[in-house]
Amino acid sequence: MLLAIDVGNTNIVLGVFQGTELIRSWRLQTLRDRTADELGLAVDGLFVHGKIDRTRIEGVVLGSVVPPLTNTVVGMLWKYLERSPLVVDPASNSGMPILYSNPSEVGADRIVNAIAAFEQYGGDGRPLIVCDFGTATTLDAVSGKGEYLGGAICPGVTISADALFQRAARLPRIEVRKPATVIGRTTIGAMESGLFFGYVGMVEGLVRRMDVELGGNAVCVATGGLAVVIAPETQLFQHVDVELTLQGLRLVWERNQAPR
Repeated sequence: MLLAIDVGNTNIVLGVFQGTELIRSWRLQTLRDRTADELGLAVDGLFVHGKIDRTRIEGVVLGSVVPPLTNTVVGMLWKYLERSPLVVDPASNSGMPILYSNPSEVGADRIVNAIAAFEQYGGDGRPLIVCDFGTATTLDAVSGKGEYLGGAICPGVTISADALFQRAARLPRIEVRKPATVIGRTTIGAMESGLFFGYVGMVEGLVRRMDVELGGNAVCVATGGLAVVIAPETQLFQHVDVELTLQGLRLVWERNQAPR
C-alpha cells in the first residue's frame, strides 16, 4: 500500500492506494500550529475507522505547499509509521520537464496535477489546461509532449467572498453558491451572482486565452474542492477529477521507484 499526502493551504488530503486503486481518502483541516503527535493521532484514527492496517503501508509520498507543516508531517510519518516519505520536488524528482523560468518556484500541487492530467487525459498530441479550484485557483498549461509550461494563479472564490465581506462595511458574509438568477433582487442575491457567475466568467476568459496561446483544441481538466460546483457551469471542461492530485502523487512515487 502507498500513502499519498497533499498538504494544501486549506486541507490536508490523504489517500491510500492499493496498487493503482485509491481505496480510501480523507481530508483534515490545515492547521499550521499542529504538532506531529496531533497529526499522528488523527491519522491513526482515520486508519482505524477505514480499517487500514498501517503496518501494510510500504511507502509514503508527500506534496506540500505549506512549508511550516512539511517537517511536521515528515516527523509524524517517521514516529507513527516508521516511514520516510518521498517529498515531491518539482525541480528534481517530478519526472516532468518544467519550462518555468525558475522550476523551484512551482508548487508541488501544480506539478502533480499536470502529471496526472497528462497521464490520464493526454498523450494524443493535444495540449492540456488543468484548473484547480482550491484556496487559490490555479490554471496550468501542459504541452502535447508532456512539458509543464506555466499558468495563472488567481484568488480562490472563497478568498474573494471573504475579501468582499471584510472590505465592504455593509455587505454580509455569504456562502458561495449558484443563485437562481444572474440579476440579484436582494443584496445577498446580487453578491451571490457577482461571486459565482463572475468567477465562472473569469475562469472561462483565462481558459480561452490560454487555449489560444497553446494553439487551440486543448483538453481542459478541472480538479479541487470546488470543481464540482464551478465546472458544470461552463462547457469548456471535458473532465472533472477531484482526485487528480492524489493520483499525481502516486505517479511521482512510481517514477522514482522504477530505477530501483
